[in-house]
Amino acid sequence: AGIFRRGGIADTTPEQYMQMVNVNQLGVFLGMRSALPAMRDKGGSIVNISSTSGMVGSITSCAYSATKFAVRGMTKSAALELGPLGIRVNSVHPGNVDTDMSRAGLTPEIIQGMATRIPLRRQGQPGEVAELILWLASDASSFCTGSEFVVDGGLIAG
Repeated sequence: AGIFRRGGIADTTPEQYMQMVNVNQLGVFLGMRSALPAMRDKGGSIVNISSTSGMVGSITSCAYSATKFAVRGMTKSAALELGPLGIRVNSVHPGNVDTDMSRAGLTPEIIQGMATRIPLRRQGQPGEVAELILWLASDASSFCTGSEFVVDGGLIAG
């Protein structure tokens, strides 16, 4: 689960900020905590979902960015703690992906304009993010832990 509300610092209420913390940040912590008993003796892979906003700041999304940076830090800490148990923990950082949440309140013209800033000149598709998550959950990524995997069409490459 994740929520995003665009809003500047002066326009974001403490209640709105904490709602994003509760969903985007606490939700990830609780998910890892809930998975731990089932993985403790068998190992496994935890894939946390962050955002490119967890890698670089973005205007009018201070609260969202803070929660997504937190996911990045929790992932690294969990990887160090859980690695000896054979549990891998990584984070995925999608950029502009064509979802209901990313389209909310935007016109098609604005969405197209945003796509022109992406080196691949298009939005990502949910299936492209899912393929990365599937790879991280699989044994094919067995030596990957504590890492950030960006899937953004090159948006933050520069």
